[in-house]
Amino acid sequence: MQIPFDAYLDIETTGLCSFYDEITVIGICLANGSVNRLVQLVGSDVTKTNLLRTLRCVDTIYTYNGSRFDLPFINFRLRVNLREHFHHHDLMHDCWRNNLYGGFKVVERQLGIHRRLRGIGGAEAVMLWWRYQMDHDKKALALLLEYNKEDVVNLMTLRGKLERFSKSRYCY
Repeated sequence: MQIPFDAYLDIETTGLCSFYDEITVIGICLANGSVNRLVQLVGSDVTKTNLLRTLRCVDTIYTYNGSRFDLPFINFRLRVNLREHFHHHDLMHDCWRNNLYGGFKVVERQLGIHRRLRGIGGAEAVMLWWRYQMDHDKKALALLLEYNKEDVVNLMTLRGKLERFSKSRYCY
C-alpha cells in the first residue's frame, strides 16, 4: 500500500485579482516522509489536468493563507475546487493559534526559518514574470522559480516547527 503524499502548495500570479490576473506558477512540494519531490507548473503548463495529475497521490494540501488566496484563485482560473478533492490545511491559522501573525515571510523570521532569497516578495515575483514574458529573460524565470521553491519548501519547515512548538507548550 502506498503512503499518501502531503502537498505543500503556493502559487505565483500576475496580481491579486483572480478575475483579471493569471496564475504564472504553481509550486508543489510532494512529501511522504521518505520522498520529497518538487513540481512547478509554469505558464501554459498551469492547467487543471496537470494540477490534478500532480496531486493524484495526495491526501492533504498545506498552504499559507491558501483559504483566502491560493485555492480560490485556482478555483476561479482553473475551474477546480481543490477542497472538493483533497483535505486542505491552512498553516496561517495554526500560526494565529500560536500568536504568530503577519505574512509568511514575517512568520518565517519570527521562527528562524532560513530564506536564501531576501528582498523578494509577491510584487517582485510579478515583475520577474513580466521580465521573462516581455524580454525572454531566463534568469528572471529562474529567480522566480527559486523564490517559489523556497516558499513551498519553507511551508514544510513551518509545519514541522509549528508541530514542535505546539507539543512543547503542552509538555510539562
